[in-house]
Parts: sequence; structure tokens; C-alpha cells
Amino acid sequence: MKQILITGVTGFIGGAVLKKILADDTEYAITVIVRPETHPSRVSAWQGKVQYVEIDLGDSKALLTYLENHFFDTVLHIGALRGGRKFSNSDYYKANVVATELIIQNCLRSGSRLIFCSSVGVYGAIPEEMPANNFTARNADNYYHYTKIEAEKRINKAVMGGLKAAILRPSITYGLGDYGFPFQLVKMVKQHRFPMINKRIWIHLCHIDIISSAFLWLLKNDYAPGLALNVADREPVQLRDLVNFISRQLRNKNYPSFLDLDRRFFALCESFFKLIKNELWVSRIQLISKSWFYDVKETYELMNLTPIYTIPAIKLIIPKEKK
Repeated sequence: MKQILITGVTGFIGGAVLKKILADDTEYAITVIVRPETHPSRVSAWQGKVQYVEIDLGDSKALLTYLENHFFDTVLHIGALRGGRKFSNSDYYKANVVATELIIQNCLRSGSRLIFCSSVGVYGAIPEEMPANNFTARNADNYYHYTKIEAEKRINKAVMGGLKAAILRPSITYGLGDYGFPFQLVKMVKQHRFPMINKRIWIHLCHIDIISSAFLWLLKNDYAPGLALNVADREPVQLRDLVNFISRQLRNKNYPSFLDLDRRFFALCESFFKLIKNELWVSRIQLISKSWFYDVKETYELMNLTPIYTIPAIKLIIPKEKK
């Protein structure tokens, strides 16, 4: 039985990846790292199917002690502190960069493969070119993005020293159980509170099944060390088309055009939040007022993934009206 270590299984992507691996025909001996005092309800679905180790990724000493005494065939490093949370820069750095360094060292010592979950945020909230690709300039426009850039740098350096690593960069992901940007978008459209900009915007979301399928493919197949792939739905979608689709699912009619706002309003809001150094709100304004999409052609061709298109796939998270 191949020994596998997975971090981040209580998160949205990590949980979906673990579920897909457990549903696969291949048998693995799986160890997962979870934060101490994680509520039992968050791990009950996998009780008896995996071995649990309670370590906070930000606790470098505890993580180092564990990794010095355990080795695996493959490590799926998905855990991280996500952006927009109220943690210090030091907390972000320890959990997202130092923990990655320690896992890299473990993989190098044991000859393990590493499959790392990065983020399209390495290009910044809004990429300098589109579709963003491996040659697109990195942009540390907030500290979370900075930590992902730094983690990738350390992995790429270790690849030169023999590490067999692959990097997956999911876009903003949607699916049942997640309450991030796509969920909030649906909620605000339902309440007629979504501020629609009066210009054409393209956005590129990622269905949870696409990113979890990509992880499973890398786990089961050989890959070239240093492989780095963007992961998202097969094509970007116009924000207005998406909002209208959501509105039709909810009310059988398009989103009211009288709620459109001039692009100058969004530019003013972005400038204000930059002035007060609120990274979270700068990103929020940018995501609904500027285009962001990625080159995912290589991902689909290499893995032969079944294409998913945001329209109609986003129906997954649109609540059905009670009759």
C-alpha cells in the first residue's frame, strides 16, 4: 500500500480531494494532518478510513518533529491560511511558507513526490496579461499571494535538487459547502444587492470537481518534475452573463439593469481601500470590476479532464426556491 500524507483536509479543496481519493479503486494508506482541537464533525466522514495527526501547520517545531520521523510515497500539500483572514503576516508566513519548506525537506530525504496546491493569486488578483500562464509576471499584491509565490519559489529550487514536485494553481473554486466569492455572488444576486459594473468583464471560476480530479490524476500518474498548471473551468465567462443566469434560475428573469453602476464608482472604491491599506476589500472590488482569466489548455489536454463550463455548472450552488 502506498503511503500518502495530505494536509488541509478540513478545508474545501482538501476535503474534496480526500473524498475523491477514498472513492477511487486504488488503495492507499492515508495520513492526514489536522489542526489540534478540530471539531469531530469536520472529520467524522473519514473516521476509520485515515490516520489523523493533530498539528497546526503554523507550529513549525511540532511539524518538524513529526516529519523527521515519518516518510511517505506522496505528499499532497493543500493546507494553508487563506487570504482575507485576521492573522498576522508572521502567522501566514509560518503556515504557508515555512511549513512548505519543512515538507520539501521531508520529500527530498525520502524521495517522495510532492503535489502542492498553490493559487492563481500568484499572478495577483488581476493578472498583468490574460489568459495568465506560467510566463505571466508574479504579483504579490497582498500578503497571502506573496506567501504562495514564495512557496512556489522554494519548490522550484528544490526541483533543481531532485524533488519530484507538481504545482496546481486553482482559481476561485465553487461547490457545495464553500461560502466564498461564488456563494456570496449568488446570495447578493438573490437579494438584488450585487453591484454590476457597466462594462464587459470576464471571470474564470473553478468547479470543485475539476481541481479534485486534477489532484487525483497527479497522484495516479507520472509527471515531469516542476510541472505547474492553472486549474479552472474550461472557459471564462462574462460576469453579466453569469449574473443573469443566476437571476433567471432564481426569478426566471435577468438581473435588473437599473442596478448597474458606472465603472468610475468601482475605481473610486478601489482607490479608497488602497489608501486605507485594506487588502481584502481591494481584492473584492477588483474581482467584480476587472477581468481575470487563465490559460488552462495544458491542464485539460494532459489530464484529459471532462470539461466543465461555469454556465450551467454553477447551478450546483444556486438554492432552489421552496414550492
